[in-house]
Amino acid sequence: MRIRWPRRVFAQVLTAQVALTTGVMVLATSLFLAPLSSELDDQAMRRALSIAQTAAADPDLARELVTTGPTVHGPVQADAERIRTATGALYIVVMDTRGVRWSHTHTDEIGRHVSTDPSRTLAGRQVRQIDTGTLGRSARAKVPLRDGHGRIVGAVSVGIAYESVRGRLFGTIPGLLRYAGAALAVGVLAAVALSRRLRRRTHGVAFADISALLDEREAMLHGIREGVVAFDRRGRIRLVNDEAARLLGLDARAAGRALDEVLPPGRTTDVLAGRVDGADLLAVSGGRVLVANRMPTQDGGAVVTLRDRTELELLGRELDSTQGLLDALRAQDHEHANQLHTVRGLLELGRHEKAVEFVSEVASAQRASAEQIAERVHDPLLSALLVGKAAVAAERGVSLRVSSATLLPDAVVDPRDLVTVLGNLIDNALDATAERRCDEPFVEVELRAERTTAVLRVSDTGPGVPPRLRERIFAEGWSSKAAPPAAGAPSSAHPAAFHRGRGIGLALVRRLAERYGGMARVTARAGGGAVFTVVLPEALARQDDSPERRLTAAGEPR
Repeated sequence: MRIRWPRRVFAQVLTAQVALTTGVMVLATSLFLAPLSSELDDQAMRRALSIAQTAAADPDLARELVTTGPTVHGPVQADAERIRTATGALYIVVMDTRGVRWSHTHTDEIGRHVSTDPSRTLAGRQVRQIDTGTLGRSARAKVPLRDGHGRIVGAVSVGIAYESVRGRLFGTIPGLLRYAGAALAVGVLAAVALSRRLRRRTHGVAFADISALLDEREAMLHGIREGVVAFDRRGRIRLVNDEAARLLGLDARAAGRALDEVLPPGRTTDVLAGRVDGADLLAVSGGRVLVANRMPTQDGGAVVTLRDRTELELLGRELDSTQGLLDALRAQDHEHANQLHTVRGLLELGRHEKAVEFVSEVASAQRASAEQIAERVHDPLLSALLVGKAAVAAERGVSLRVSSATLLPDAVVDPRDLVTVLGNLIDNALDATAERRCDEPFVEVELRAERTTAVLRVSDTGPGVPPRLRERIFAEGWSSKAAPPAAGAPSSAHPAAFHRGRGIGLALVRRLAERYGGMARVTARAGGGAVFTVVLPEALARQDDSPERRLTAAGEPR
């Protein structure tokens, strides 16, 4: 029969644990018995030596050895048998300097030469050994026998039956095996408990399945277009896939470290750490708008998924702007219809000169407004944005003004960033101004260049921002608007809160400013309202730079 190795993880662990425990018990028992046998032999030889030394210390024994003969009923035999009986030794042999026995357990051996060499003992040395003699194998000891003057007159040899030593050794084996069996049983029970717990944790899969699952997990985590960050129960980063590392700006050293050590404090860190509750939470990281969802795990950790919705956010804002332009065009359509009706009426009345004058005034007013913006803002994207926002503002009953200090040359490194900043600021200002009814509501825009630094300032006649909220309005998810439709962040001082669908605009403005090494702040406007100022260093190319160099600085191909 072939013994097949089990495939399940828990079965393999159980088999390995039982085999290991059994091997350890057998090895431990063997390692215990081996020195025990040597220890028992040494104890028997020490006992024999002690009896021999005690017998040799008797002065009568040495005198009787010198004055009498080796007889069965002699005094030497009587003293030796008395000591042997009292100590339980196998034999006590007293010999003279020739090696002739004067005492022995078997009396017929008296007068004969000893079976082993006594020369070392008669030379004055004590001897301990396990040897075989006329009475079989024994643990024996030999000591010299001296007279009253210290002269060696013979020797005393004492033997301890080796069967008694072996009996003591075998007598300890049952108890030792009982202890080893108990330890083995405890080890097997522990292995069974561990294997059952492992079976529950691994769901009864095999090692090959685990390896395949790990390979699939790695391929999935690093192949999906969503960021995944896993945390352990202590809040340390356990896993970061490639997309999450890109979105959060992390590197390979982030694994195993606390979140607060690798990310700066802010809403993004709070969302990832679970300090903000909710689903589809918005956060801004490195100028990107992220949607985060956190799911706890059974071991006390958590897994956070991140989706990049920067492009979607920008498209949403462009859609809002387009919708606003459509509303403005519809309003202008009605206005143009009224103007055409007016011109038709003048023509029907025969007042041709008045009709020409009316058409000239309307055309010149619209052309003057667009030309004024184009003269002060040379970049086509920014000037087009201002023209479109002016139409939207007029539809909402707000006047969009361009400050007389505005002058921005056609030297913008990346116009899209300035469009994002300016569009967000104007939208927020229009919302705030429209909410507060005043006699002449307006939003004023100022764009100017300070060498390579672009300074953007947007002021409004809205309710303004209290000092206690001037930092919070730049936090991701913070909004003053009660309802959470698509986009926009607050610029007013109305009751505020964090919303999942709002609070992105001003956060993006500040992140873009910080990316350029600048800043974004809000102050109060004289007469009421708020003033938002954004400084973007190195946002403008040098005036002597060539067009090719500007395109290269903006990150576009030549």
